[in-house]
Amino acid sequence: MTQAAHSDEVKDTGPLQGLLSRERVAANVKVSSKKRMLEGLAELLSRQLPGMDQHTVFSTMNERERLGSTGIGHGIALPHGRLNGIQEPIAAAMKLQQPLNFDAIDNQPIILVVGLLVPADATDQHLRILSDLAGAFSDSGFRRAVSEASDADTLFNLLI
Repeated sequence: MTQAAHSDEVKDTGPLQGLLSRERVAANVKVSSKKRMLEGLAELLSRQLPGMDQHTVFSTMNERERLGSTGIGHGIALPHGRLNGIQEPIAAAMKLQQPLNFDAIDNQPIILVVGLLVPADATDQHLRILSDLAGAFSDSGFRRAVSEASDADTLFNLLI
């Protein structure tokens, strides 16, 4: 195969390329409330942060959520926060077993949660990542593929 032919077959990268690891993706997660969902997300985000306290991660996202829901519509929420002690942005993703009321902008329950943590001083990077995620999830085909992902491996591959 020629180099040109090969490059035509390369798939576009997903919105979380370089931010998400397979260890921070979970599918069919059972949660009973917004608080439990944020606790589960904090646990996922803390997995590869040596010395990072899961409670601190939860508090950071919960404080942001109190300012206004991060439910962006179409069944998706993007809880996020800035955190001292990390050098690079990281993400985690959870597909919920059952839809969860989340006060999203379209008043629809959420089924997919993408959590994002960025270094405390990374304002521009933070906004760019959120913008990229919102853009990706505005694509109905991408949303459909993600909503149909039946396991964590499939979800991870779609998001990266």
